[in-house]
Amino acid sequence: MNNIWNKIIYKVAAPFYDAFFNSGIFLNARKKVFEDLVLPKKQHVLFVGIGTGADLCFFTEQDIQITAIDISPSMLSKAKEKTNKKMNIQFLEMDAQHLAFSDQSFDMVVANLILSVVPDANQCMKEMIRVTKERGTIIIFDKFEPTNKKLSLKKRLLRPVISLLGTDIGRNFEVIVKPYKEQIIVQGDIPILFRDMYRKITMKKVY
Repeated sequence: MNNIWNKIIYKVAAPFYDAFFNSGIFLNARKKVFEDLVLPKKQHVLFVGIGTGADLCFFTEQDIQITAIDISPSMLSKAKEKTNKKMNIQFLEMDAQHLAFSDQSFDMVVANLILSVVPDANQCMKEMIRVTKERGTIIIFDKFEPTNKKLSLKKRLLRPVISLLGTDIGRNFEVIVKPYKEQIIVQGDIPILFRDMYRKITMKKVY
């Protein structure tokens, strides 16, 4: 995958994205991701890969500052339609692998369905940790290779085909996060959808 191809995929998918990923079982999954969320006032939250803005409905009434980025202008346009006047939010077209923010800029970083779609998940993780404040929180909801298991033969055969549609079903979270084990603490890792394929992972930045 590369960013140019991703932009093409998401431009085509933007009109239909909500019907699949922002409703039904995926909407219920997102509710589980944010059901125990508590944010102090004045927190600054970064959404990495906001997509069409499905997560914004869980942040509409909170007195917080939101920065939402995405590499796809089409997706950002859809996300803007989901805002209201009460929200303090800024939308920026940006590559999740190269965040144009200073170190330790955000109290919380939310990365839902992004590590499986960026060309370089390790670089994306590095950037998310970099811009998170000390003692800040990173929330990830995404699909990964099952812990301590290998992909089934069927999924291994399908992986390159599905990758052409802009997503990778075989990335391993433990491998992605391993270089940063001293910087972060994984506080929670729970299955959300399709057994343990889609997981909610909560991390705290140590320094």
